[in-house]
Parts: sequence; C-alpha cells; structure tokens
Amino acid sequence: MTAYLVGAGPGDPGLLTVRARDLIARADVILYDLLIGPEILAGARDGAELIFVGKQGGGAQVPQADTNALLVEHARAGREVVRLKGGDPFVFGRGSEEAEVLRDAGVRFEIVPGITAGIAAPAYAGVPVTHRNVAAGVAFVTGHQARFRAERDWWADLDWDALARFPGTLVFYMGVRALERIAEELTAHGRPGDEPVAIVERGTMADQRTTHATLATVAARAIEVGVSAPAVTVVGPVAAIGLQLQWRELRPLHGRRIAVTRARAQSSPLAARLRDLGAEVVEAPAIRTRSLEAELPMLAGHDLLVVSSPNGASELFGALERTGLDARALAGHRVAAMGPGTARALRAHGISADLVPERAVAEGLLEALADVPVASALLLRAREGRDTLPDGLRARGVAVTVVALYETVAEPLEEETTHALAGVDWITFTSASTVRFLAEAAGGLPAGPRLASIGPATSAALREHGREADLEAAEHTPDGLVDALVNHG
Repeated sequence: MTAYLVGAGPGDPGLLTVRARDLIARADVILYDLLIGPEILAGARDGAELIFVGKQGGGAQVPQADTNALLVEHARAGREVVRLKGGDPFVFGRGSEEAEVLRDAGVRFEIVPGITAGIAAPAYAGVPVTHRNVAAGVAFVTGHQARFRAERDWWADLDWDALARFPGTLVFYMGVRALERIAEELTAHGRPGDEPVAIVERGTMADQRTTHATLATVAARAIEVGVSAPAVTVVGPVAAIGLQLQWRELRPLHGRRIAVTRARAQSSPLAARLRDLGAEVVEAPAIRTRSLEAELPMLAGHDLLVVSSPNGASELFGALERTGLDARALAGHRVAAMGPGTARALRAHGISADLVPERAVAEGLLEALADVPVASALLLRAREGRDTLPDGLRARGVAVTVVALYETVAEPLEEETTHALAGVDWITFTSASTVRFLAEAAGGLPAGPRLASIGPATSAALREHGREADLEAAEHTPDGLVDALVNHG
C-alpha cells in the first residue's frame, strides 16, 4: 500500500488540488495537521479514520516520532494512508523527513504538492511576491526556530547580511513572535527601515487580516493590533502594492461567520456563494430528507402538476423510474415549480416548468395561478408541507391530489457544531423545519447570533420558538437570502 504526503494548501478549501481531493475521498486513514479545516476533512469517505497529529507553538504537541510511527504502522497494515499537511509538504512542512522515514521502512510513498502559504496568503492580500519593476526574486525564510530557542546561535545560522542585501522579496513563515528581532537583524545589516512590510494573518481564510507597516514600525504595529499566528510576513517594496490591490478583505461578507442549517445535500451551493462573498461558513445541517418511495397516481387525469421543491423534483423522477417511466410521461401536462431552485432541478431532468411564481411560496403560486384554468391538480411535496396551496386550490373548485414523496427528519448535531453555532454572527434558516429541528437538536435557538429567514413561513416558525427574524429575504430563495445578508451590511 502507498502512503501519500499531501499538501492541503493554505486553508481555503477551494485551493485544494484535484489530486489531493481524490486521495482524501478514498483514504482509509488521514493524519492531519492543525490548520486543516473541517470543509477539507468533510471530503473523507464514511468510515475513514481521522487522526490529529498537529503541532502548535505553546500549545498541544504531537511528537514527530509518533507521527512517523503512525504513518509506517498504518501503511504496513495495508491501509491507504494520507498524511495531510497545510501548505506544501516540502516547504517548511517536514515532508522530506517523513518521506525518508517511509523509504527506510520500505513503504512506497507519493508526494502531492500543495499551494504554499508564502505565495497564497500574500496573493489573497493583493501582494505579489515578485513584480517586474521592483522584485525580481523571492526568498522564503522560516522564523519557527526563533519561537522556541532564545539562544543567539540560531540567528547566526542565517546569513542576515545576505538576506538584507537580497534584491527582492523576503517572506517569513511562522515568525510572529520573532518580528522585532527579524526587523532588528535586517535593519542592522543594511535593509532600509522605511521598507514596506505586510503581515497576513490566517491567509486565504474567511477571517484573513492584513497589517501594513515598515521594518522600523512593524514590531510596535503588530503589538498594537494584536497580530497572532498563523501568519506570514512579507518584507520588500511589493508589500505596499497590497494597499492598492487588496481584494479579499473588500468582499461584502468578509469577516462574517454564517451558519447554514440546510440539509447537507442542499447546503453546498448556499455555502459556496457565502464563501465567495467572504463569509466564514459553519455548516450545521439540522435536517435531512428521507425518500418515502411513494407510488404516483395516474398522471393522465391531472392538468396541473405542482412540484414544491428541488427535493420533490428529484423524488418525482425517482418515482417515475421505479415504474419504468421517464420525463416523457409528463408530456402534455402543465408543470408548475414553486421557485427558481425547483425549476432548475426540473430542467436538470429535461423539463422546463410552465409556471414559476415571482414569490417562491404557496401564496405566490396561488397568485400566479389566478387566471390559469385548472380542473385537477397533482401536488408533489414533502409529507410535512403546508396546506396553504391545496386548500387555496380547492377553494377555487380544483380537485387536488397530494402525494408526499419524501419527509424531512432531524439531523443530529455534533457537540463541536453546537458550540460553533454560539459564536457565529448569523444563522440562516431556509424552511420552518430547519428552525424546528435546530431548536430541538441545540436545546433551543442560540441567543447570541442574529437570525436570517428565507421567508414568511420560516419567520413564523421562529416566532413559535420565541424569536423574531432579524432579517427576512425579499425573494424567498437561497439567493434572495444571500442578497438580504449582503444588503444588511
């Protein structure tokens, strides 16, 4: 069996390589570092063993010898092992040492490079480590030893004179506690005190922060703003370019922590859009859907088919397939989709909805059907769906058949997720069931975060649990909910 030394990149799960993602998905055992986020580990298959082997200055330590032993032990037992390391395994990552251990133990290994923080973090802060006009080269330096050794010997090991004279950019990893001494050494050896410096904390992550200073002021400035690890420090004229090219920290939801309570299968598009807008997303699925494998009645007797959700669309075609049918069975029927998300799900199966209301709620669909002649309607929905639509249609003399294709059930919350919810800025709710089941799983709705509702029915559920929505989306869709968060500021 092969052991894989895999670079996970600097933190943003979107920067994970395709090769890394594939290996994580099939691994039997994953040995992971401190800075590997839950979104990356979520890609592991069910049943994979996840073992933390991280290190943190001044905090808990897993000895390197223990990590080496685990690598060899699991690989020799015939398991596929992924050693998941922040950044790149061979850039200040001890990957070469682990490769040597595997070689000596006769274990086959593979190196999977990752994007190193020394390039990615500055780029996410708008700082190019090279620039045609001001920096023809870049040098990467570790400040790690300085955090653990007070002796002057370590500083003498580095050629500070050469670093000071280096005609390009210096990037220091893991040197937050040594900033004052780094600045002193560089200026003492001739680097200009007014040379620009940029410190990028938690680079590429949602709460990234950049501090600009000069060599002469960086130590005091770092104390003033409370700079903390993990961070990289960029020294050179390119650092000042970040003041003009910054982009990540200007995104509208930068610095916001937002929880998504949708079912795990549905949460990804919403979470992805929130991340694209700068938010740190806590995925806390309070619900999941369960197919009821219901039998469809004869479709021929209905002149309107109403699909109430994307899940309903998927279940509809699953029910058709179970009876040997496909999308052709819907030919000649007027099809109404409750909202744009449902319409997209139908299109994925080759059906274009004839009717999509402007408001993605039952009341909106009733309004859209006001002038549409309907004698018989088949409503395909969740078991616990509201009765507003079928009752409204029956009041107009329409014969309505309701078929529950799936049901929504509670998704237990892990203790870590419950704890994380208390620290978010917003909790988003996309249905009344997400409100109900989250309150049950968490022992009530968390008191601190503000609550964002997708629409009136969800807001009513919040009131039933003693809370008012802090905002309600004007367009009752996931995209409308995101827009509401952006506009709220």
